[in-house]
Amino acid sequence: MAEENDSKETAEGSDKKVGAVMVVGGGIGGMQASLDLADSGYKVYLVERGPSIGGVMAQLDKTFPTNDCAMCTLAPRMVDCGSHFNIEKLAYSEVEEVEGAAGRFVVRVRRKARYIDEDKCTGCGECVENCLVRNLAYLEPALLPEIDLDVSMRGKVDEILDRYDGGQEVLVPILQDISEEFNWLPADVLVRISQAKRIPIEHIVRIATFYKSFSLVPRGKHIITVCLGTACHVKGAGRILDRFERELDIKVGETTPDMQFTLQGVRCIGCCGLSPVITIGDDLYGKLNAADAVALLDRYKD
Repeated sequence: MAEENDSKETAEGSDKKVGAVMVVGGGIGGMQASLDLADSGYKVYLVERGPSIGGVMAQLDKTFPTNDCAMCTLAPRMVDCGSHFNIEKLAYSEVEEVEGAAGRFVVRVRRKARYIDEDKCTGCGECVENCLVRNLAYLEPALLPEIDLDVSMRGKVDEILDRYDGGQEVLVPILQDISEEFNWLPADVLVRISQAKRIPIEHIVRIATFYKSFSLVPRGKHIITVCLGTACHVKGAGRILDRFERELDIKVGETTPDMQFTLQGVRCIGCCGLSPVITIGDDLYGKLNAADAVALLDRYKD
């Protein structure tokens, strides 16, 4: 068991400048700075207050200006910092005091207790699963609002719920079937799912708002999706979207009053060779111009 302790990185006992540096913060900038300094021959102390280096960049989807995946940029630097012989990582640590002058600083770093032997840790996670000390907070369950479902809708919802045994692990298939049946997720239906499957309503809403295929507002019978990725944008996807807005008299994200069409845009459908691309329901159309795209509406009008 490791105890919380203080450590000093110092140049005491010598009047000459010491070729060692400390980088505070283990995000993408701190890691790159550490690698540049370490490759130049300096001993680097990389201090990060979190349990591991990496920072918050992993929470991003794409990075400007190349639109590269954030992890594709972050992961190689994490690996390089982890294996570089000139970089000593002080994760789960905080700088408490800095003294001295340029070239001869004395820095006090507090390393927090991890309660494991870091030299033996393989990152398997078994210690978490088998920990005998757990702090489990108990919260009173939220009172669910009264639901107002007509007999027909309630019957359809209960029929879908009866198809699946289990709790949270079957939530996504249930929501998919509900969405296919009603073309959106009514609030009262979500409450009914919470009651029947004993799943917190907060968890259901979190899942329902995470996936693009789910909607908490009514959608049209036919969903028109215009790809706005780079290839489609260059080929005129913006003009197609504008033409749909004028023809249907709605904006992106809106539904026509007759509940026939919903218009939306996405960043990439994955058919760049057919750009510009649109989908209407499950049907995909490529290499269109604005006039051709609007002409497709006649196929779907009741």
